Amino acid sequence: MRTKTALRMVSFAISACAGILNPACQAAAEEVLKARLAQNLAPISALAIVAKANGLFGKQGLDISVSNFTSGKQCLDTVMGGGADIATTAEAPVTAAAMAQQPIAFVAGMEYSDLKTMTAAAAAIRTKADLRGKRIGFTAGTGSEVYTSALLKAAGLTAKDVTLVNLRPQEMLPALAAGSIDAFDTWEPHLANAKKALGEGAVLLDTKGLYSETFNIVVTRPYLEANPAIVSKFLAALIEAEGWMKSHPDEAIDIVAAASGMKRDELAPIWSDYVYRVRLDDKLLETLKTHAAWRLETGNHPPGAGMPDFSKVIVAAPLKALDPARVTLSANP
Repeated sequence: MRTKTALRMVSFAISACAGILNPACQAAAEEVLKARLAQNLAPISALAIVAKANGLFGKQGLDISVSNFTSGKQCLDTVMGGGADIATTAEAPVTAAAMAQQPIAFVAGMEYSDLKTMTAAAAAIRTKADLRGKRIGFTAGTGSEVYTSALLKAAGLTAKDVTLVNLRPQEMLPALAAGSIDAFDTWEPHLANAKKALGEGAVLLDTKGLYSETFNIVVTRPYLEANPAIVSKFLAALIEAEGWMKSHPDEAIDIVAAASGMKRDELAPIWSDYVYRVRLDDKLLETLKTHAAWRLETGNHPPGAGMPDFSKVIVAAPLKALDPARVTLSANP
């Protein structure tokens, strides 16, 4: 009797793992696909951070190793150099790569938010016009540079009216604290870190709505062609993370704050500044075209470059196969 009972239990377990009673067990038994993610470790990468923390990549049969950086440019450069497979990156590195005719595939946007300007209280910068004659930190080759250009234009200034200082995001706070610069233009968590470190010595300039930076998922075209299943499963995990974050905002803030080195009470007040959605839409396309036009206007592009053909950059098929409603491009890129 015990032998028959044991056999029935084994048979039950085999049936379950064959997908008859438990499809998830079958998925777990499939071959695990490995990929390397180059990630900007900041709230703008929250979907990827949560997907990793909550095991959503593993649920899709993926083993994702993560290398963290402080800018999307570094992430995309790492992918183009062969050090990673998937990049979280903004539009600035994307347009630079497209103009250099690098074989990139823009497979989804996942976030957008406003860049901001932190100023030294001692610099007495109350309005955009007060930036005249000031030293402003920015990061070349990123959305920070485009935002800085838009900020000066909105203030009625040109680059000749200020001193621009090219810094990595993590160098900005020390420079502001030392008095080497009067303000800096960047993204979180570097703004919150400055406020935390300097208190009333750091003042945020009101530039809301001036420039929204997108954050996106980019791979190389050869990688996409060779690994369509990995890209599809990666996007599926981000979509699940998006839904979970909407249902569990408090837990999401905890996860992202811990991962990015921010205090929860610093991230929570600005959490609504981030719009998290996996999509390909006209806003993304327009941002890419606007950024490319800025490069052409300012000469910040490779010799002989023109407006990129974004139909050769944006690849909608993987996301459209997962959820057609998330692809709302009104025309061909």
